[in-house]
Amino acid sequence: MEIPFRIFLVFALYGGASAVLFGHRAHNPGVEEQSKSYEYNTSYYDVLVDHFGFANSDTYAMRYLTSVTHWDHNGGPIFFYTGNEGDIAWFCNNTGFMWDIAPEFKAMLVFAEHRYYGESLPYGTDSYKDKQHLDFFTAEQALADFADLIRYIKSTVPGASNSAVIAFGGSYGGMLAAWLRMKYPSSVIGSLAASAPIWQFTGLTGCETQVQIVTKDFAKASPSCAKNIRRSWDVMTKFGKTESGRQTLFTNLRLCDPLKTSSDVEGIKSWLSEVYDNLAMVDYPYAASFLEPLPAYPIKVVCSYINKTEPSDDQLLLDLANGLNVYFNYTGSAKCFNASHAATGDLSDEGWGYQSCTEMVMPYCSDGVQDMFPVVKWDEAKEAAQCQKTWQVTPRPQWINLQFGGKDIQAASNIIFSNGQLDPWSAGGVLESLSDTLIAIIIPEGAHHLDLRAKNDDDPPSVTKARETEKTIMRQWIKSYYIDNKTNFMNNTNVKL
Repeated sequence: MEIPFRIFLVFALYGGASAVLFGHRAHNPGVEEQSKSYEYNTSYYDVLVDHFGFANSDTYAMRYLTSVTHWDHNGGPIFFYTGNEGDIAWFCNNTGFMWDIAPEFKAMLVFAEHRYYGESLPYGTDSYKDKQHLDFFTAEQALADFADLIRYIKSTVPGASNSAVIAFGGSYGGMLAAWLRMKYPSSVIGSLAASAPIWQFTGLTGCETQVQIVTKDFAKASPSCAKNIRRSWDVMTKFGKTESGRQTLFTNLRLCDPLKTSSDVEGIKSWLSEVYDNLAMVDYPYAASFLEPLPAYPIKVVCSYINKTEPSDDQLLLDLANGLNVYFNYTGSAKCFNASHAATGDLSDEGWGYQSCTEMVMPYCSDGVQDMFPVVKWDEAKEAAQCQKTWQVTPRPQWINLQFGGKDIQAASNIIFSNGQLDPWSAGGVLESLSDTLIAIIIPEGAHHLDLRAKNDDDPPSVTKARETEKTIMRQWIKSYYIDNKTNFMNNTNVKL
């Protein structure tokens, strides 16, 4: 039972997750569904597979979702979501902020799917066949898709030709939203890049910063909890040396699959590390089902089971299992924990695994002293060898910095970078404003792109304030655009700009 040790942007620092644990879940009335189902139209646009060469004229059907329910057909703005590493419908239903503000802005909503994810597969079932078919799987090609789709919508939808377009995105999607404004400023007048770690790359941010934030989140909930988790790695190593010890781990941790070797135990460590990171990402102030059905402030609930003072080794393992039960079994339907999975199947570990082996090289490490995680060193050569073995490609760690400017992005404009201080990915985010138009918004009580989620009665004041600030800035962008382009939208609408 070998568990991959790979970084996945939306949902993990450690390991992959390819499906919802234990299959489809029954709805639990105790978990308020924050991933709503909105009404939208599904369309497809034939876009070039290769935007940057002329030898390959292949096209593929790119999926995108639209809603014009509140749109002013006389040139109302377009809010454009830059799709992440997964099914676009899932992101659409988890980005309630866009739906909440569409009526007051009289905006059209567009959610564009990222190539090689969901239904947007350039070569169908052969898309992941080999490195030749995958060669067009880059952020640059995806950005060109988005820019081309915006051009197509504005040129074919009556009333949209003079519409202002604002890009929205969270996590990797937030990175794309920021980069879309940088690379195609004529396509979007501005971008909201939520929880976008555009600086989580080689030479820009320390590899240890993410796990340190996770540790602070757990220590804030319970110092004993973080201390016990830090101790648990040595306990698992000790038990993992013998067959009887591995049986104890299997039993006490309620695993579905037996642990046959010490390597299997190392896999369990990776899996648990991923779970703890996921909990920090989705430490929302209300019950939600973003990655798994979870209660409000799930770290606090998990830590309530792992906060004993100096528990015995066996008791510590039992306590960890009780904590895991909150993450994997809040609905009460699971009989054991499947260590092959750690999050929703709407995200693609296969696709992100390839991207992290080419462009998205985000170093990670932990020392077990300044953080609560097992010791993991970043080994670029080892990672490159694994990428060659898996995908027959070699990573280019410096390419993203060269392509998108690293920390020298002051020439760009009209980008909002929002980050929650509970979110481990804020470590690689833009945390201070770089100019009057490159604006950082910090949300002290915010987890992963909380501001992009639908409003909730339990939202902390800081996220409510952040959303109001974001709306104010976007109104300014839209007003300036329509004045500069001398359109009639502002004269013929009651939108308050």
